[in-house]
Amino acid sequence: MPRIPVTRSISIDSDELTESFVRSTGAGGQHVNTTDSAVQLRFDVANSPSLPEAIKHRLAVIAGRRMTADGVLILRSEGSRSQLLNRQEALDRLVELIREATIVPKARKATRPGKAAKARRVDAKKARSSVKAGRGKVRLD
Repeated sequence: MPRIPVTRSISIDSDELTESFVRSTGAGGQHVNTTDSAVQLRFDVANSPSLPEAIKHRLAVIAGRRMTADGVLILRSEGSRSQLLNRQEALDRLVELIREATIVPKARKATRPGKAAKARRVDAKKARSSVKAGRGKVRLD
């Protein structure tokens, strides 16, 4: 079966995808109640042999509520009246999500402020304190 390229090293077998067609919601025109133009694309991430484990975990985080408890990613596309365009849009969104999951986030290194930064902070606090102190009641002695 044809493979869908995602990156240079990752491609998905088209057999891993399941498409179902449903009726679109919202306003339409003629044929709105007769054509199934919306596409629901399902991709079983948890059981996919095409993706490494690290990418599966990052994809689950990125997908959020679109991922079921069983590890199935569900994408719905109904932006166009054409079923073909909706299929292509759903597939493009899946590929983009997987590409985003291939990016390894940089580990954050904890840093501390330097001496000069601490001094600037204290000076700013002193200046602000004197401004506020000058707002008090004026005593006439």
